Amino acid sequence: MITNENNMERIPAEKFEFVQLNDKIYDKKLETRPIGFFQDALIRFSQNRGSVICAIILLILLLYAIFGPMISNYSLDEKDGYYQYVLPKMSDKIDLGFWNGCTTKEYNQATYDYLTAIPGAVREDLGSRIGIVANREATLYKVKVDTYARRGFYELLLSTDQVEAARKYEQETGIQLFYPLIDRSQITCQPYSDDPNAWFKTNAKGVAERDANGQLIDIFLKDDGTTPYSYGDGYKYFKPTQGGNQYLARVLYSDWYYYTKGKTACFWFGADEYGYDIFTRLASGARLSFLISITSAIIDLIIGIIIGACEGYYGGWFDLLVERIKEIISEVPSIVFITLAQIYFARKMGGLFVFWVTLVVFGWMGISGTVRAQFYRFKGMEYVMASRTLGAKDRRLIFRHILPNASGFIITSTILSIPGVIFTESSMSFLGIVNLNSKHLTSVGAILANGQTTLTTYPHCLFFPAIFISILLVCFNIFGNGLRDAFNPALRGSN
Repeated sequence: MITNENNMERIPAEKFEFVQLNDKIYDKKLETRPIGFFQDALIRFSQNRGSVICAIILLILLLYAIFGPMISNYSLDEKDGYYQYVLPKMSDKIDLGFWNGCTTKEYNQATYDYLTAIPGAVREDLGSRIGIVANREATLYKVKVDTYARRGFYELLLSTDQVEAARKYEQETGIQLFYPLIDRSQITCQPYSDDPNAWFKTNAKGVAERDANGQLIDIFLKDDGTTPYSYGDGYKYFKPTQGGNQYLARVLYSDWYYYTKGKTACFWFGADEYGYDIFTRLASGARLSFLISITSAIIDLIIGIIIGACEGYYGGWFDLLVERIKEIISEVPSIVFITLAQIYFARKMGGLFVFWVTLVVFGWMGISGTVRAQFYRFKGMEYVMASRTLGAKDRRLIFRHILPNASGFIITSTILSIPGVIFTESSMSFLGIVNLNSKHLTSVGAILANGQTTLTTYPHCLFFPAIFISILLVCFNIFGNGLRDAFNPALRGSN
């Protein structure tokens, strides 16, 4: 073995051969496409599973806000006082267990008699026990009650045409709409019955009145001073007096609701204290919150880029003046400014518009600070100096060279400002400083404010808007952090 002076094996020359000797070598065409800045950021963002999941959730919430009122069975201003505080129910035909509009409670004898007399009110009788009520022993019945059916019966005045149409509907469908009226003289339980709970029973079933001979007869429709006549089914009805046009009728509300509106009452998220559908109101409120936050973020972005770019690029007296103005504005508590604006300008200009303007007043400063810092960072770079040497003007340097390189940080700051605006709107509405609740308008904060009074009795009024705003804010923050990491050039190439 032949070795050299470094005691390493010397390879003989005949072991070597040329790869190419006379062939010409050309540069090969790249097989892959070049990756731009935004595409590279998107690739790195897609590798962050948490941020991707939060982005999907945010998209679902946004679709709910846009299309929720469209797929709902109720409009924003549709309310029904008889169905106030009913529990969430997804379907009237399918019992989903926890989402069936039912509640399980214990009731005393009188309420139990009332509920059992209403068709469909008691879903399941779970037995009874002897308990102490008002320092007395009483029988308590544990039952599963349908909060929709328990609304029971109610009385209303109908015109002759309405009565005729309802009677025709009864004959065609076989569904009973009219029930015997309550004999108000029997509310004291004497002499009709000695049962102390007779009124609760009769309030559900109806009490027959007595005719001239003392016999009990069922009265279905009545008008004072009228004479009885019959449709031929054995029950007594009363014709309105001459010139009269109204009947007093007693109906089972669930059947009457279906007859008049052509649908069965079914509130997916339950109903609030006014009988509004929470699902529809929450979707409309979310739509308003998204609209306020996104539009204010866009305006803040435009103002922030213009002012921040001028500050960072030119500096000097303009930078000094704007920074002092921002310091003055930032020292004023936003809640005080919003409150004063609502007091003095809301009546003339509208509470929503005034609130939106106040958000813009405070929102542009954060974005302008980000843009200013990025311009101070990039304006001294070699490629900017080279472009200036070649004769590029300020406008070209700002919009073609510096601003695109700062776009990642600007986009991240803008998106992160959206949850802040939504939280501010919810807080101001919850505290009552901003009133965005009306028949045709609502917000998530307004729904939260209305639901706080019923937290212990009807928690569903507060649960759904609270869950919505919590998920929204958490997902926005995680999504924004993922965008910040994806647009950070320092993390390029990292896992």
